[in-house]
Amino acid sequence: MVHSEPYWDHHVPLPKLGSVHSRLFVALVALVCFINSYDGDFVFDDSEAIINNKDLNPATPLNNIWKNDFWGSNLSSNSSHKSYRPLTVLTFRLNYLLAGGLHPVGFHMLNIGLHCIISALMIDVFAILIGGLACDEKATRLAHVPKASLLAALFFAVHPVHTESVAGIVGRADLLCALFFQLSFLSYCRAFQGGDKSDSFSVSWIVISLLLCAVAMLCKEQGITVLVCIDDGEWIRKGLLVRLALLLFGGSLLLYARWRIMGTGPPAFTEVDNPASFAENVFLRIVNYNYYYSLNAWLLLCPWWLCFDWSMGCVPLIKSASDWRIVWLLLLWACLIGLIRQALCSPDSSKRRTLTFGLVLLVIPFIPASNLFFRVGFVIAERVLYLSTAGFCLILAYAVAYCCCCWRRHKVAAAMLALLGMNVVRCALRSQQWRTEQSLFTSALSVCPLNAKVHYNVGKNLADRGNQSAAIRYYREAVRLHPKYVHAMNNLGNILKERNELQEAEELLSTAVYIQPDFAAAWMNLGIVQNSLKKFEEAEQSYWNAIKFRKKYPDCYYNLGRLYADLNRHVDALNAWRNATMLKPDHSLAWNNMVILLDNTGNLAQAELIGKEALKILPKDHTIMFSLANVLGKQQKYKESEGFFLNALKINPNAASCHGNLAVLYHRWGKLDFAKKHYELSLKLDPSAPGTNENYNMLKRKLEQRQKTAG
Repeated sequence: MVHSEPYWDHHVPLPKLGSVHSRLFVALVALVCFINSYDGDFVFDDSEAIINNKDLNPATPLNNIWKNDFWGSNLSSNSSHKSYRPLTVLTFRLNYLLAGGLHPVGFHMLNIGLHCIISALMIDVFAILIGGLACDEKATRLAHVPKASLLAALFFAVHPVHTESVAGIVGRADLLCALFFQLSFLSYCRAFQGGDKSDSFSVSWIVISLLLCAVAMLCKEQGITVLVCIDDGEWIRKGLLVRLALLLFGGSLLLYARWRIMGTGPPAFTEVDNPASFAENVFLRIVNYNYYYSLNAWLLLCPWWLCFDWSMGCVPLIKSASDWRIVWLLLLWACLIGLIRQALCSPDSSKRRTLTFGLVLLVIPFIPASNLFFRVGFVIAERVLYLSTAGFCLILAYAVAYCCCCWRRHKVAAAMLALLGMNVVRCALRSQQWRTEQSLFTSALSVCPLNAKVHYNVGKNLADRGNQSAAIRYYREAVRLHPKYVHAMNNLGNILKERNELQEAEELLSTAVYIQPDFAAAWMNLGIVQNSLKKFEEAEQSYWNAIKFRKKYPDCYYNLGRLYADLNRHVDALNAWRNATMLKPDHSLAWNNMVILLDNTGNLAQAELIGKEALKILPKDHTIMFSLANVLGKQQKYKESEGFFLNALKINPNAASCHGNLAVLYHRWGKLDFAKKHYELSLKLDPSAPGTNENYNMLKRKLEQRQKTAG
C-alpha cells in the first residue's frame, strides 16, 4: 500500500531541504555538539577496555578478540562480563595500529564521525517509519516527509544523553551497533523496492539485512533487537509467512550462537552493581525496575542531570508503598498507556503509524537493559539509551507538528529552536566534562552526591595527581556512604601506609579482606603494612593469601622476597624474586634486588650472571647497570664496570650515587683525575651524599701527597 504524504509534515516549522543538504546539515549540527571532545583523554571505563586491554596491541594474536570479552578477559572465565563485542574491539585495534600507540585523538575522532553518520542516516530511517515505502513508477522511493524526518533527526543529533556514547571511547560499541542497526533496517526495506507494483520481495536483501543484524550484534548485544523493529507488517500480501520464517530462523540462529559464546553462563553481578535485582521480594524488584525506567524516561525528557555512574546509592531503593517516588513510575505508565491508546485507536492513520513506530523504537532496543530477561550490571547507563532516543525523537517531532496545528506556529517554532539550541549547548558542555577524568568525576558530585563510586573516583584521580590529603577525604566519604566498599578501603589504606599511619591502614585493609576474602591486592597491601609493623608472621601469611587468590601475582612475590630478605632468609628471598621475574620478565625491582642481595652476601659471580641476564631483557635499565657495575668493580673488572657506570649515566646523568660509585672505581683503579671529577659531580648533585665527602677528602690528600712527591 502506498502511503499518502502525512498532513502534519506541512506544519513542521523547518524549511524544506534537499536530500543531500538535509543530511549534511544534520551531520554538521552533530559535529558542532561533540567536536570539543576530540582531544580528550582516555577516561573512566576506557582504562579497562582500551589502555589495559592487551587485545588492542598488534603483538597480540588477532584471533584473541574472538575468544575474549569486550574488556580483554577470556569468555570462559567466571569473572568475565560476557560482553562479546569483537568487531568493536577490532576498531580499537585499528585505531591503535594507525596511530602507532594509545593516542586518544584518533579514537575520539572516529566516535564523533560515527555519530555524524548515524544522525544523517536517521533521516532515511525516520522517513520510512513516518511515510512508508511509497515508490514512483521507476521504483524510486518517494520522500514524503522531508521536514518531519529532518526535525526528528535533528532532535536525535543534539540529544545530550548521547554524550557518554560519543565522548566516551567505550561508547563506540553503541555507535557501531546503531550504525549496523540502521543499515540492517534499510537493507530490509530495500527488499520491497518495487513498492505496491509487485507482490514479490527480494530474499537477497532480507539475507543481507540478517547479516548486518549479526554484525550489529557483534558490535553490541542489543543489535539483535532490529529484528523486532524491522518489519512493520505493512506488506501483508508480500510473502508474510516466508519473511517471518526467515527472520525467526535468523534470529534463533543468532541467539543460539550468542548463548554458546557465553560458555559458563550469564555473568555474575553483585548487589552493588544492580541493587534492585537483589531486592527482598518480587514486588519490590518490579517497583524498583519501573522506577529505573521512569528515570531513563526523565533523562530523555530532561537530559540536564547526567552522570558517568548511577550505582552505589545514587538511586536509593524504594522499600515501601509509602515512598513518594512511586508517583514517577505511575506517571510513566500513564504516559505510555496514553501513547499506546493513541497509537492503536486514533482515527488518524498517519498518527497511528508515527506513534506506533516511535514506541517500538523507544522500547524494543531498551529491553536488553531492562532486567526483564536477565540481570544487568548497572542501575542506569546513559549509553544504552542511544538507540531508544530515536523513538523518543520521532514522537517529539510529531508533538511539535501537532502543537503547530493547535497553537500559534511562530511560538512553537521559537520553543523548538530554543530546545535545539539548549541541547546543543548542553552537549558541548557535557562533552567538555568528558575530556578529562578530573572534570568528569567532579561533575558527578552535584548529580549523585550519595554515590560512593563517584567519591571513590574523585579520590583516586586526586591521588594519581599527588594530592593525597584531598584524596583521603573523598575515600573516607566513599567508605562512609558504602561501608563495604573494599576498593575504597584498599586505596585509603595504601595512602595511609605511605603516610606512615600504619595502625589505621592495617585496620582498613583487614576489614577489606574480611568483607571480601578473595581480594588479592588488599591481602598484599596488608602484608606490606604488617611487615612495616614488624608483624612478620602475619605479613608472610597475608602474602601467601594474596598468591592463593591470584596465582600469577609478580608484585606479591616481590614483596614476599623483601620480607624474607629482612628476615635474612636469603634463599627464600631469591626464590620469591625469581618467581616474580618468571611471571613478569621485565620486573626491574625483582632483578635488581637479586643482584644486590647476591652482592651483599658475597656471591659476586652469581650476581654478575643475574645482572647480565636481566640486562638482556631490560637493556636500558640504569638501576640494574649500576648494581652490576658495583659487582664488577668488586671483582676488579674495572674496564667492564666502568662501561656499565657510563651507560647508566647516559640514561640518568643526574644520579649522584652513580657518579660517586664511579669515582670510587676510578679511585681504586688509580685514575685519580677521573675520580676527582666524578666525586665533584656527585657532591654537586647531592652535597650530603653519605661517604662521598670522606672519600673525596681522602682523594685530595692523596693528590696533594703525589704533588709533593713529584716536587
